Amino acid sequence: MGVSSVFKKQWPAFVLAFVLPLLAIFWWWGGFRAVSVTETEAGPYRYAYLEYEGPISNMRKTQRKALDEFNAAKVEAGDTISVILTDPRATHGKVRAQLGYVLADAAPLPEGLKEGRIERRPVYAAQVQAAVLLAPSKAYQALSDALASQGKPLSLPTVELYRPAGEAYRIGTFTLEMNR
Repeated sequence: MGVSSVFKKQWPAFVLAFVLPLLAIFWWWGGFRAVSVTETEAGPYRYAYLEYEGPISNMRKTQRKALDEFNAAKVEAGDTISVILTDPRATHGKVRAQLGYVLADAAPLPEGLKEGRIERRPVYAAQVQAAVLLAPSKAYQALSDALASQGKPLSLPTVELYRPAGEAYRIGTFTLEMNR
């Protein structure tokens, strides 16, 4: 009995044990959700942040440090906000960014963080309901495709906002904004 005949008999078990669970997780994370791209107005935002410069893959550590400062100051953190200042495609995966959280108008600035403000402005917005690790790539690709169809390039800076669903088992909403 050869290897190919064993595989032919075992492929349904392989699909059930490995492929279907991976597809289910990808679905639950929002991998099959559509991204909506619109022209709209966004802002204003007041936010508290830490400066970041380094690999795009390490940004979450700095974001977590900013949240720790909010918690230490007993200030409620709003949506996650990332202002991406440089294009990681042009800098071999490195990025310069402001990473933090939206801050209520009357809230004090947590110690150790800088304050940023973004005024109301016209933007291209890409929005998707997906896991925080998957959503940015889906949103950037959709926005890039929509702009390319108009003959326009994706340009920075961009503003990324992530609003958690509020329950551990639910997926939040990611919004990518680029000035028009």
